[in-house]
Amino acid sequence: MKKVKELITRQLSPIKPYLFFFALTLTCLTISRLLLMVWKHDRIDSLSDWLTLLGYGLRIDISSISFIIGIPAVISLLISGIPYLNRTWDILTRLWLTSAFVLFIFMEASTPAFIEEYSLRPNRLFVEYLIYPKEVFSMLMEGHKVTLLLTSLITTITVILAYKAFRGFTLLSKPQPKWFERPVLIVIVFGLVFIGARSSLQHRAINPSYTAFTNDPLVNSLTLNSTYSLLYAVSQMADEVSSFELYPKMKQDKVLAEIHNAMGMDPSQFVSDQFPTLHKHTASRHYDRSKNLVIILEESLGAQFIGSLGGLPLSPEYDKLAPQGWAFNNLYATGTRSVRGIEAVVTGFVPTPARSTVKLPNSQTGFFTIAKLLGQHGYDTNFIYGGGAHFDNMKTFFLGNGFDAIIEEKDFTNPEFVGSWGVSDEDLFTKANQDFVSKSKTGKPFFSLVFSSSNHDPYEFPDNKIEQYNTPKNTRENAVKYADHAIGHFFKLAKQEEYWKDTVFLVVADHDARTTRSDLVPIPSFHIPALILGDSIQPKQDNRIASQIDLAPTLLSLIGVDSIHPMIGQDMTKVGDDYIGRAIMQFNENQAYMKGDQVVILQPKKQPKTFTFDNATLTPSDKVESRLIDQAIAHPLLGTWLYNEKKYDVLKTN
Repeated sequence: MKKVKELITRQLSPIKPYLFFFALTLTCLTISRLLLMVWKHDRIDSLSDWLTLLGYGLRIDISSISFIIGIPAVISLLISGIPYLNRTWDILTRLWLTSAFVLFIFMEASTPAFIEEYSLRPNRLFVEYLIYPKEVFSMLMEGHKVTLLLTSLITTITVILAYKAFRGFTLLSKPQPKWFERPVLIVIVFGLVFIGARSSLQHRAINPSYTAFTNDPLVNSLTLNSTYSLLYAVSQMADEVSSFELYPKMKQDKVLAEIHNAMGMDPSQFVSDQFPTLHKHTASRHYDRSKNLVIILEESLGAQFIGSLGGLPLSPEYDKLAPQGWAFNNLYATGTRSVRGIEAVVTGFVPTPARSTVKLPNSQTGFFTIAKLLGQHGYDTNFIYGGGAHFDNMKTFFLGNGFDAIIEEKDFTNPEFVGSWGVSDEDLFTKANQDFVSKSKTGKPFFSLVFSSSNHDPYEFPDNKIEQYNTPKNTRENAVKYADHAIGHFFKLAKQEEYWKDTVFLVVADHDARTTRSDLVPIPSFHIPALILGDSIQPKQDNRIASQIDLAPTLLSLIGVDSIHPMIGQDMTKVGDDYIGRAIMQFNENQAYMKGDQVVILQPKKQPKTFTFDNATLTPSDKVESRLIDQAIAHPLLGTWLYNEKKYDVLKTN
């Protein structure tokens, strides 16, 4: 018995640090997952789901750890017994395992705050925000001091304790395996970590799609650990997600046929072989001089905050303006990020599971925007933002695609209030009004995109501007109310100016706020307000379903611009009140296509699921038309195709 014990001790000697790391990390990740499950217990339906979650979680954790320790463990066995080399490798191993363990703990400590905001484990958004340290650090310092403190404290303690712990498990312990034992041990260890890393005997290794087992994206993400979730997202960013890889296959001619059918247009109306969706668009209204266009994009202003849409009573100014213009009461955002909203409203581009085209490399030039189109029609075009326009790559995208100029935080002189995300919305609109007054004197039509930011965590705005809805001051609800106050401030200014009678205004949200529902695609959380105002706009309460991608074609008609463009959205001035609209919503890698009360949801590498949507509830249904399923598949495939082949632009004019 003693000899067996000595044999095992000798053979395990080079991999003791890895075994300790494996046991410690697996324990910590399991405890973290259990705590998150207890926190979100109301989202887990049954004991079976609890067990499934823990089972998949264990496999993902083993896979993650195996990737971390596999190659170093094999190297340790190879060089065991070589004194000087072994000593150097011992130090490197200790640093590697300490760093890896700290990363696991840091990501788990960061997870609750991320879930609270996005209802998912950390993913690509976590990385994208880190690109902007000034804004993120300011946001954390102002609105998340406790989270920042706790995460920093936990990480610091982990660094100290982990390094000390791994010092106690050295590769230099005696005795070492004999030379003829090492090849056998290498084969065994490599085989075990390979199986652990793949965690599957199927064609593909385990991945987030493999562990998804409910209709609740948050619960599915709990099967992962946050380090795995983050690194998987980074790997996807390196090789942009393609709709053709995730969703059912469809030939290009079929894709185009379905898109043309959904647009209600005959193929003969399309004018270019180079750009498949480029078509002639005749405005439904004309004037002696084309109208100016101002789009006000409101940060995170979901319908849940708009009193006239059945939301909280936080929008008295919007509610006063709604009867004066064309109010879209049933409009849906295409995504959950500002850049997705910008993409939809400014380019009319269909959403895909990849990042927004605002951030993708192939679309930084040679990509359609209404600024580029209106520039060809003699418009002066600009973007006005109270923060740094570099955020989310907006400046690069806009300047590369038709915007003549950008006004950002550095261009504001003596603003009344400056927060983490820039100047206040009132400062923003005061500056915008000044710019419009100046432009109106040139006799040249103008287009401006104005993007607000006050309704953004940590919800900073000037004192004594509103009657607070709740306490403390810096809450989402109070920030919404201030953002609404600023909208009222702007239109009071605009209506006093000469440019009012020559301008069409759109107020629309980029997306809703936090998404906490458990649906595959939480459709109510995509419902946003949109209101078109102007001296030439007849009041209308529009209850037809519409998408953000329908707004730009509609606006071109309302400002009286005939054009040739590639946008597939519907010009809402040209369809009757009985028009059955559709909305397209991207949620992580799931996409919903809703027409009337019928919904098709696409998931990665799975067959489409069909539902009916009634009273904010999705109910599985097998009565959805097959044509609707084809259209649902065609839209994201079209987006990937047009982007990859750079086929979304306007023809150059002399």
